[in-house]
Amino acid sequence: MSEPRIRSATAKDLESVLELWGESRSPGPTDTRESLAVLLASDMRSLLLAERCGLALGTLIAAWDGWRGSFYRLTVRCGHRRQGIGLALLRAGEQRLRARGAIRVSALVDDRDPVAVAFWRAAGYMPEPHTARFLRHID
Repeated sequence: MSEPRIRSATAKDLESVLELWGESRSPGPTDTRESLAVLLASDMRSLLLAERCGLALGTLIAAWDGWRGSFYRLTVRCGHRRQGIGLALLRAGEQRLRARGAIRVSALVDDRDPVAVAFWRAAGYMPEPHTARFLRHID
């Protein structure tokens, strides 16, 4: 089996990205074509896509705010997990953020998902002690 190609997603990829996300978990309030278009308009290299033979296999948002890098929405298609796709996306995201000046990167991870927690720990990421995420919808 050939290695997946990792590239920046484009507007043409947004439907397949949303489809992939919908297969992996319930859509969130920002899981829309419009929200992803805004993301790409502000940083056209932030949404990474792993694909093989035209099939979207995984995604990772590698965002840079000018101060710190952040990872969101690491997703690998069911049936293609445990093949190194997630780690390849993560390492590609790290490279892109490092090239932009990031020396510290955080990942938004659902701590109720033992598979996700184990993945991030195995990749060298640890929970930050004494830090909580606060959230408010402002729409």
